[in-house]
Amino acid sequence: MTATASTATARVIRDYDRPLWRRILITREMAIIALLVLVVLVASVTLKGFAQPVTVNYLFLDIAPILLIALPMTLIMVTGEIDLSVGSMVGLASVVTGVLTQSGAPFEIAALAALAVGVIGGAVNGFLVTVVGLPSLAVTIGTLALFRGLAVGLLGTTAVTDFPEVWKDLAKAKIAGTTIPYIVIPFLVLLAIFIILLHFTPFGRGVYAIGLSKDAARFSGVHVERTKFILFVLAGAVAAFAGIFYTLRFGSARGDNATGLELQVIAAVVLGGVSVFGGRGQLHGVVAAVLLIGVLSSALRLAGVTSDVINIITGGLLVFSVVAASLLAWAHRLRSKAGPPRPRVAASSAP
Repeated sequence: MTATASTATARVIRDYDRPLWRRILITREMAIIALLVLVVLVASVTLKGFAQPVTVNYLFLDIAPILLIALPMTLIMVTGEIDLSVGSMVGLASVVTGVLTQSGAPFEIAALAALAVGVIGGAVNGFLVTVVGLPSLAVTIGTLALFRGLAVGLLGTTAVTDFPEVWKDLAKAKIAGTTIPYIVIPFLVLLAIFIILLHFTPFGRGVYAIGLSKDAARFSGVHVERTKFILFVLAGAVAAFAGIFYTLRFGSARGDNATGLELQVIAAVVLGGVSVFGGRGQLHGVVAAVLLIGVLSSALRLAGVTSDVINIITGGLLVFSVVAASLLAWAHRLRSKAGPPRPRVAASSAP
C-alpha cells in the first residue's frame, strides 16, 4: 500500500519536483519570448530600416487590434470555447461609428453606440452558447456571417471618411518622447486588468477549471455558464473598441474592414501557448506571440518578401508550434506511464 501511494503521489506532483527556475524558464511561453528576442536582434543587425522609429511606430499600429482582441480571446479559449466573430464585430463597429457620424451625431456618441453594439453582439454569442447550449464554433461562424452582413448592408460598397481630425490624429499620435503610439496605453491598462482577472482571482481559477473539466468545475462551485457569458461579452466589447481604433487609424469606415482578423488573433493565441482543448495558457505568452508575428512580418516585408510568402512562413510557424506542443504532451504521457524508477535491491551474498 505504501509503495502504491508513493507512486501515485509522485505522479501527481511530478510537475513540481523541478527547481522553480526551470518551471518558470523552461516553458512554451518563454520559448516564444526567446524566439521574439532572437528575431528582433537578427532583424536589427541585418535590416537597416528595421530599428528606425517609423518602423516601430507602424509595427504597434498594425498589431494593436490583434493585441487588444487577443486578451479576451485567450480567456475564451482557455475555457475550451472559441469566438470567430471578432473580426466581423470590428467591421460592424467601424460601420456603426461611420454611419452615425455621417448622420450628424457627435463622434463620441457614435463611438459609445459602437461599443454598445459590441456588448450586444457578445451577449448574443454568450446566450446561444451558454443558455441554448450550442457549440461556440457553430455559433460564432454564424454570427461572423451575420455581423459582416449587417456591416456590408448598412454601407454597401461606400465608405465613410469624414471623421474629426483631432480623433484621427490621436489614433496615430505618439507618446511624447517615444516612437510608441497612444493606443499602447489602453492596451496596457486592459492587459493589467486581464492578467489580474485570469491569474490572481477566483474568477480566473474558474476559467482554468472550466477548460480542464466543465463538470468538475460546476461541482466545485464555478458558475460555468455565467463565466462563459461574461467572457463573450468582454470579447464583443473589446472587438468593438478595436473597430473604433481601426476606423480612426485608417480614416475610413467600410463594411469589409478587418476581414480575416479573427484568424490572425486565433493564430497568435495558439502560438502563445494556449491549448486548443482548453485548460492551459498564459497572457504573457500570447502577447509575445502577437509581437513575434508582427515583428516577423515587418522584417520580412523590409527584406522584400511578398505577403503570400509571409503568410506561408507564419502558418508554418503556427503548425510547428502546435505539433511541437502535441509531441511534448505525448512524451510527458509516456514518462508518466513509466512511473518513477524502481529501487535497486542489492543481491545478498550466500553464507
